[in-house]
Amino acid sequence: MISADLKEQYYEALVAKDSEYEGLFYVGVRTTGVFCRPTCPARKPKFENCEFYETAQQALLASYRPCQRCRPLSHPNQVSDVVRILVEAVEKNPEKRWKGQDFKALSIDESTARRQFKKRFGMTFVEYARARRMGLALKNIRSGRTVIDSQLSTGYESSSGFRDAFSRIMGAAPTQVDEGQILKASWIDTRLGPMMAIADEESLYLLEFVDRRGLEREVERLRKRTKSAIVPGTTAPIQSIERELNEYFQGIRTAFDTPLFCLGTPFQKRVWDELLAIPAGETRSYQEIANALGKPTACRAVAQANGANQLAIVIPCHRVINASGELGGYGGGLTRKNWLLTHEKQKQGS
Repeated sequence: MISADLKEQYYEALVAKDSEYEGLFYVGVRTTGVFCRPTCPARKPKFENCEFYETAQQALLASYRPCQRCRPLSHPNQVSDVVRILVEAVEKNPEKRWKGQDFKALSIDESTARRQFKKRFGMTFVEYARARRMGLALKNIRSGRTVIDSQLSTGYESSSGFRDAFSRIMGAAPTQVDEGQILKASWIDTRLGPMMAIADEESLYLLEFVDRRGLEREVERLRKRTKSAIVPGTTAPIQSIERELNEYFQGIRTAFDTPLFCLGTPFQKRVWDELLAIPAGETRSYQEIANALGKPTACRAVAQANGANQLAIVIPCHRVINASGELGGYGGGLTRKNWLLTHEKQKQGS
């Protein structure tokens, strides 16, 4: 999360069109819905209408589209024709899910696209297109507005188009909210990037980083297993976890009290109970977890259960590492995992 002082500094650089800040931040303009480079020639927005991001991916996930004047995904260095063509294609149809034949239709090699996007933006083309798509569909979640307001604000000319876009992300059309159980989904901004929280009126079901690979599949599995419609909104557990996450990142909380609803097998739930027993500032290996469960040969199953955890940070799967001392995997990314472990060790040592 960018500090208030740094936001003011970035705004001064934006007004001055200071080229020294190229690559250090992007600015999202609430009134236009676009994000720009620091040196954008367009008329400067008011400070209160600006949101600052460290990466283009963060801006995309926050529902901003690239500015057509400063082209933040093409400058300061000119990009290849492959990148330019694909960026333009995404903007023509940002809700599109890309498949192999789509690349062939543009005479572009899929592996080339992946490699060039990774080098230029630090994310593959599929990750870029997904971030754009997720940002649009999650815009209604962040605002918590009514279905018709969300439809209009995202620029859909037909309600069917909006329902289709919503369904691809959330797994249930907004018109189905009266059928069966209802879970509510909300966007939570954190220091390590935006997270999605899903809960009913009693418990928290899911808490994941929005850019986590496979998040859409997780939401779909949750919807099917609970036979629920998932709609934008907030509940007491969501409000609780947002408050507790703020306290965690401020270093004044190490455990969470928000009620949890864990969907898993008996074995997975035993593993998650072991994770909850790991004190902040400490780590355990997969083997140590297996030993604690009385199943020393179940190391691989422990790792799978660890990866199946849908309540990031709260059930601290980030505290499990390889026996060699290496970090191992983490759905939110190893950079976040390292930050979380360092944060917890520093707070325990202070």
